[in-house]
Amino acid sequence: MTGPAPAGKIYYVSAIDPDVAGQLAEELPRDVFVGIVRSFEQDLARLVRQMVDATRANDVEEYRRAAHGLAGAAGSIGAKTLEAMARQAMRRDDRTPAQQMILGIGAEAKAALAELAVLANGAAGPA
Repeated sequence: MTGPAPAGKIYYVSAIDPDVAGQLAEELPRDVFVGIVRSFEQDLARLVRQMVDATRANDVEEYRRAAHGLAGAAGSIGAKTLEAMARQAMRRDDRTPAQQMILGIGAEAKAALAELAVLANGAAGPA
C-alpha cells in the first residue's frame, strides 16, 4: 500500500487500483510511467482485437488465450475491474455472450485508460 497521497497530489480513480497504478506513477520517472501506459494501451488494443477475431472465427480457445493475456496486462497496471472481466472471459463455465463481454471490456478499458492518462499527466516521479 502507498498510504495517503503526497500533499498536492490527490487522485480519484475507480477503474484502476491507486495502490498499484498510483504507486507506479509516484515512484517511476514520468517518461517511464508514460511508456508503461502506452505499452499497456497497445497490448490492450491487440488483445481485444484478438478476442474479436477469435469470436468471429468461433475459436473459443484463442478467445480465452487473449483474455488471459488481457488479465495479466490489466493486473500488472492496476486495472482490477478490467482484470476481473478478462478472468471471467477465460472461464469455461462463463455464459456471457462474447460480444457482450467484449463490449463491457471495451467500456472498462476506456475508463482505465482515461484514469491512467490523468496519472501520467500528473506523474512527477523521482528526478
